[in-house]
Amino acid sequence: MPITPEDARREHQTGPGADGVAVHYVHRGAGAPVLLLHGWPGFWYDWRAVIPGLAEHADVIVPDLRGFGRTPKPEGAPVDTAGPEHHVADLIALLDHLGVDKVIACGHDIGAVVAQELAQRHPERVARLVLFNPPYAGIGKRRYEPDASAEFWYYNFHNLSLAPDLIGQSRDTMHLYLAHFYDHWVGRKASVKPEEFEAIVDVYMRPGVFESSIGYYRARAARRRAAGGAIGAEKIAAPARIFWGALDPVIKVRWADLLSEYFADMAPLEILPDVGHFVPFEAPEIALKAILEEVGRL
Repeated sequence: MPITPEDARREHQTGPGADGVAVHYVHRGAGAPVLLLHGWPGFWYDWRAVIPGLAEHADVIVPDLRGFGRTPKPEGAPVDTAGPEHHVADLIALLDHLGVDKVIACGHDIGAVVAQELAQRHPERVARLVLFNPPYAGIGKRRYEPDASAEFWYYNFHNLSLAPDLIGQSRDTMHLYLAHFYDHWVGRKASVKPEEFEAIVDVYMRPGVFESSIGYYRARAARRRAAGGAIGAEKIAAPARIFWGALDPVIKVRWADLLSEYFADMAPLEILPDVGHFVPFEAPEIALKAILEEVGRL
């Protein structure tokens, strides 16, 4: 059975991040440490259908990234507080607090970006990577192609100062906005249960949560402007397995063509034909099997 918000209230913990951030995380199980990193518009709950089975075999650590869920974002400009490097600093502080030396880092969407940044900045802390529909440097300026731009409208919208006020006017406006992504980005429509979606809206309706969550987009936009466009990356050494939902309209499967140029030790790409953007809850059986296989390899 998927983990529920009630389970999290019994199992949630708070640990130290960087810059005085108190990181909320769900912690369950024992064994090889596995770090599960969520995307947007999500929080730890993206992994609700994976956590129970995985925790039978591993030490499962599922944080809310800073600015998401119950983890606050520090005051300050997003470029100085909300970029991937700041999320990585939080994770290193949390792993140190837990006495965890090395993890299997798993991520989708923003979480996949943070997992890559973790592997680049701290290769000694990442045993293996398991990534789902990962934004990566090889996508480059293809995200600005006409059909891609039509899907990335929300990226520019999130950089407008009026976005939080418009979306956060009421529960109805928040519901309407998030429902677009939990419908349009999903391949397996039945995977989004009404009560689970309402739980997600509940979290995003908390004061400041929506605005702090889009700080990531504002930080990335500032970083791209400073870099003059696409952001480069060094090749990642950690062994990686990558899965891609073929029906993802925003992180398009055709962009997987350059993965081997950015991952030095990558297993063959696995394409999921009827799955969209949210692999952890659209295809939790596939995600769970893949992560358990990596646990077994340790």
